[in-house]
Order: sequence, then structure tokens, then C-alpha cells
Amino acid sequence: MQLLKALWALAGAAICCFLIFVIRSQFLKEGQLAAGTCEIVTLDRDSSQPRRTIARQTARCACKKGQIAGTTRARPACVDARIIKTKQWCEMLPCLEGEGCDLLINKSGWTCTQPGGRIKTTTTEDHLEMS
Repeated sequence: MQLLKALWALAGAAICCFLIFVIRSQFLKEGQLAAGTCEIVTLDRDSSQPRRTIARQTARCACKKGQIAGTTRARPACVDARIIKTKQWCEMLPCLEGEGCDLLINKSGWTCTQPGGRIKTTTTEDHLEMS
């Protein structure tokens, strides 16, 4: 009797998982992102200059209303659109934990300073799309 109850419970759990998968796949068609998420589309690195690596990254995001693509903890993320409009880049917490964030003088980007003194500079493109 106990075995029969366990089998029914297991079958019920499997059916629930299957239904959740089917419902989720109906909302997220192939290639679509879940609301509030981002993915890296391209990442190019150039290490041709000594002591310097230039990396260019393109991300695709499906942000919620009032948000826009940005960077949080050195990863693409949806952030408050106000941060991008006002160019207060450090408010989106772009640096890794333990790094210090400083706004570039011309507000074209930010720097992340590691405890050892190494500095990573990030600049933004002027053609960011605002919706």
C-alpha cells in the first residue's frame, strides 16, 4: 500500500513538472529571453598592446518596463533606466565585490579598482538605445 502511494506521488510530481515545462515553453518561444534577463551575444578581446587588453561585449536583454541593459557585478543586467540617462554608472554596481567604482570625469564610463591597485576601465557607446 505504501509503495502504491509513493508511486502515485511520484507520477503526480512528474506530471506537474511536465505541465510547468509546457506552460513555460508557450511563453518563451525559441530565442526569447525571460523578462529581466540578459545574455552575452558577442565578446571580442584584443591583447595586442602590452599590459592592456581591450574587450568589446555585446549583450541582448529583455528588460522590464523602466529598465534598460546595463552592467551589474561585471555581467550584463537590466538596471534602472534613470541610471543610464543620468550616466551615474556606479549606481548600477558594475564592479565585482571588493572593487571600488569611480565615474570617469567626462561620464563616458567608469573604473573598477581592485584591492591590489589594478584598474579596469569601461567606456560606453553613445548610441545606447533608450525605450
